[in-house]
Amino acid sequence: MTEYENTAQRYIDSWNETDPVKRKHIIEELYTSDATYTDPLGTATGPQAIDQMVGAVQQQFAGLTFSLGPVDGHHDIARFTWELGDAIVGFDVIVLADGKIKNVHGFLDKVPG
Repeated sequence: MTEYENTAQRYIDSWNETDPVKRKHIIEELYTSDATYTDPLGTATGPQAIDQMVGAVQQQFAGLTFSLGPVDGHHDIARFTWELGDAIVGFDVIVLADGKIKNVHGFLDKVPG
């Protein structure tokens, strides 16, 4: 598994971790202290805000899990697709700094009507 695949899988794992304490720990290890997450529905800055966003998504889509698609990366940038059950399909681009996620740019390809 490449560094990009490993990081993308850990990212997906953070979205699937429903224990708030464990999820917070994963996110704090995965992201830089000034990380940003941006998608069409919102923006979060810093691990605490990102953790809150992940928790809100988990509540909204309780019982669904994220799965990771193919990962492609170079020069500290990676792109990958993901699915949240059958409900949502997305495409994310992550920017790394010193092996941690500095920025996430999320795109939603399929959302519930």
